[in-house]
Amino acid sequence: MTGITTRLLPTPGLTFAIDEAGDGPDIALCLHGFPENRYSWRHQLPFLAGLGWHAVAPDLRGYGGTTRPADRQAYRMPHLVSDVAAIFDALGARRRLLVAHDWGALIAWQFAIAQTRKLDGLIVMNVPHPAVFRRVWRRSPRQVARSWYVLFFQLPVLPELMLGAAGARAVGRAFSAMAVDKAAFPEDVLAHYRDSAGKPGALTAMINYYRANLVFLASRAATPVVRTPTLMVWGEQDTALGLELTEGYGRYVDDFTLRRLPGVSHWVQQEAPGRVNAAMGDWLSANRIGPET
Repeated sequence: MTGITTRLLPTPGLTFAIDEAGDGPDIALCLHGFPENRYSWRHQLPFLAGLGWHAVAPDLRGYGGTTRPADRQAYRMPHLVSDVAAIFDALGARRRLLVAHDWGALIAWQFAIAQTRKLDGLIVMNVPHPAVFRRVWRRSPRQVARSWYVLFFQLPVLPELMLGAAGARAVGRAFSAMAVDKAAFPEDVLAHYRDSAGKPGALTAMINYYRANLVFLASRAATPVVRTPTLMVWGEQDTALGLELTEGYGRYVDDFTLRRLPGVSHWVQQEAPGRVNAAMGDWLSANRIGPET
């Protein structure tokens, strides 16, 4: 956590707990997934700051120290996308790099598709473009089976009870069981995520991302092309999302680069931070995406 500081960032309607490294108006905004929080970017924030970015990782709405709306509909995708714009605006962003994993990546894809704010670059990790996911979901019984938890999370109460039991032990196991390199998730890291999920109302908020967006996830609506230069980093040993989800992006992204990391799980930026940072740095340099000088 060297060089990382924490503060609260007010925006209209919500206050976000953020970790940040560096300063200035050239913002690299890092969005976490489920069941993570801003701590999942602890290896990337100093790296991005070293490249000159003001690197910021918020707890997404409902997570950790960020405002936790009670209404399930408050977690629908339009609100999540608006949150990203509000954070960029509150930080006075001049240049915008969006870096995202898992649910954060799903939000980031939608932010880029909607062109909610101009992006200089988009980096997504281990979540596909929504149109690619829907295409594979319709054709692959294996991917449907891998995504069983999406349907399980539609149930009332039971998911919270199961994930929250024994001090949120199942939340810690989500990392340790899926990881290839178990050493990347020592007890203190697992305890951090268990404690965060154990905050009052946190698990319901986290699961509401799935409950409020099932229609969005299943929608067959036409998807505009992403015009932002895009890097996808993918841990090949992802047990929840198959490698077929990295294919067929020509119809959906104008400028697409894929970096597959063998021997790495879904928790790619935490399990292989050196390789992820190198992939990001090489791509940013090759595409001349950086802070203004």
